[in-house]
Amino acid sequence: MTKAPNDEGNRSLQRGLDLLDCVRQHAHQGIRVMEIMRICALERATVYRLLSTLINAGYVTRRDRYWYVPGPRLQEASSGATPVDDLAMRLQPVLRHISDITEDSAFAVVREGPQSLCIARQIGTFPVQVLIVQVGRRQPLGVGAAGLALLAALPKHEAAAIVDANASTLGSYGGMTPDRMHLLLKATRERGWSVIGNHVATDTLGVGFAIPAVGGVPLAAVSVAAPLARMQRQRQTHIIKVIQSAIAKFLPAGL
Repeated sequence: MTKAPNDEGNRSLQRGLDLLDCVRQHAHQGIRVMEIMRICALERATVYRLLSTLINAGYVTRRDRYWYVPGPRLQEASSGATPVDDLAMRLQPVLRHISDITEDSAFAVVREGPQSLCIARQIGTFPVQVLIVQVGRRQPLGVGAAGLALLAALPKHEAAAIVDANASTLGSYGGMTPDRMHLLLKATRERGWSVIGNHVATDTLGVGFAIPAVGGVPLAAVSVAAPLARMQRQRQTHIIKVIQSAIAKFLPAGL
């Protein structure tokens, strides 16, 4: 006799699929929790639980505080183009401009659930380059300068949930801890850009800046990393100004 499938598991999966389809159908303008509850006939707690899972997996993302839109994985599955590749192409001139002026390596990352994904890199001309992240590498969101800038741009409760989700793996990045990450997030929000060192590689420091978004939470961030001796505070500020100038020149409307 064939064993009956797990009805509760099937119901939960079906609810998740219904919610995902609902978000997909409202991709352009986004959709709010109350509307999802009405369309999918779900309780508020269930909607938030399913959204949290889908956001962490990269299928849904938040726009502003209340609106939900398709995430990078759903966008990629729904079209012939790859959104990440498109973003990488749009960001390459920005990285090239930054690297040409600073002579250091520049990086671009996007968020993929609780992780950052490096999608582009430009190597500088200074004799000593810090090539700490390869294109295609994933790591906990926040342990690198660009990822930290992205994490700080999220609503505080969402950023805190990501830090909690990554808590067990943070220690392998230069002894990072959740408490240390929260302090870095606070400083990044106050400053407007990120500074972090010695967590992905020793004797290095990176600065990062989240690229303004057209309609909500930034999709990508860029950073510059260099040997610690080259990253005095005055030069950090200079590099951020170079980054902002490059974004204004090549992406005047943001992403």
